[in-house]
Amino acid sequence: MERCRRSRGDRKGTDILDQIPVRCPSAGREQGMSSIAKTLKIGVLAYPIEGVTLEGYAAKLDRLVAEAAAAGAELLLMPEYACVEVAGGYVSSPDVDAELNAVCARAAGILAAQRDTAVKYGVWLAPGSVPVRGPNGITINRAPLFAPDGSVAFQDKRVMTRFENEHWFVSPGAPPGIFETPWGKIGLTICYDTEFPALARAQVEAGAWLILAPCCTDTLRGYNRVGFSARARALENQCYVAVAPTVGDAAWSGALDTNRGYAAVYGPVDRGFPEDGMLARGALDEPGWIYAALDPAKIQDVRVNGGVLNHRDWPASVGQCAILPRGPLEIA
Repeated sequence: MERCRRSRGDRKGTDILDQIPVRCPSAGREQGMSSIAKTLKIGVLAYPIEGVTLEGYAAKLDRLVAEAAAAGAELLLMPEYACVEVAGGYVSSPDVDAELNAVCARAAGILAAQRDTAVKYGVWLAPGSVPVRGPNGITINRAPLFAPDGSVAFQDKRVMTRFENEHWFVSPGAPPGIFETPWGKIGLTICYDTEFPALARAQVEAGAWLILAPCCTDTLRGYNRVGFSARARALENQCYVAVAPTVGDAAWSGALDTNRGYAAVYGPVDRGFPEDGMLARGALDEPGWIYAALDPAKIQDVRVNGGVLNHRDWPASVGQCAILPRGPLEIA
């Protein structure tokens, strides 16, 4: 999340961590990919920020998920901090601290609405990250993945932007993990985390063939940092990466006032994939779903038979840096 820096506020809020069942992502590390099931149809949403009550958010979520489910999407990705629009129903003017407090106070209700929607439509739902307050008032940026049976696992954000550090005082959460799904193992890097290769690489080395990248940016510079990084992660790991942004203006908000970007799905830049690696993309700043069919078997194949083998060759790129000795030129 890239936002302008604003005034410091208090950190009061409610502890919601025990108000909904929590199951952490699998953290085991293993080489290669696990057994794979079938092609996955993913829906990736450029989410229009509006400003709603908790009840309005639940109704909006229902409409959006119904649309994607009707299109045959099996796994749905929404952006980082999409649910912060709930603050719009409870604040009277832009105030980043009041907005965060309003959302944290309703985080349990937000998560429950997300869970109920996944169950209702029988989909795997990554509804974007939710700011939650834990013991001692610590705030973390937490992204759930709900299964169709209502069970949930969470991936926390690890590296905070300046806005999160200096004004919302968001703390790093748990280390990278992976989600077990019918299509194999999936990773998730929240916005700024996507810009740090080691985080996605840890998930890939644990077996991930797809990385979900929900984001929230208020400039094209910010969005492009995430987008360029997502393409790089897809290239270097020979995997799929899906990017879901917030879009639109929200004059009522100090936190989500401007939102830029487009939904996109990237793959390896190699045989069997588009020349630029882009599998699907939406229009800039336009809300709506895009869809892509993702085949884990193609990832498995390109990692063995690709024109290059970035995934295999990663260890060769990691090493110590030393000063290169300089001396007189010697020509035999």
